[in-house]
Amino acid sequence: MSYYQQHIFLCVNERDNNKDCCAKRGAKPLLDYLKSKIKQLDNKGEKKIRVSSAGCLGRCKRGPVLVIYPEAIWYHCETQQDIDEIIAQHIINKQTVARLLLPNENRTL
Repeated sequence: MSYYQQHIFLCVNERDNNKDCCAKRGAKPLLDYLKSKIKQLDNKGEKKIRVSSAGCLGRCKRGPVLVIYPEAIWYHCETQQDIDEIIAQHIINKQTVARLLLPNENRTL
């Protein structure tokens, strides 16, 4: 069994030459917000949820992008409200957030 029950990766990659990327779409403040919300939720360490920044996840045009494992569910998030919805529905209630799901498509940069 894994040490973490869930591991959330949020891309904060910044691409050169003014190319589209999650960093330019506000990923870093969203990562900070996500970490603080998960810390509040998991303040006793019982849920064993880890939040990590990620380099490029290959879905730049859909960013900011986060993926939750072990479910391997990919989401697009733009606002703190999106993060709140992912936490409430996916993390707490074990249901996907349909409106934020990334389509299963070929990865494009």
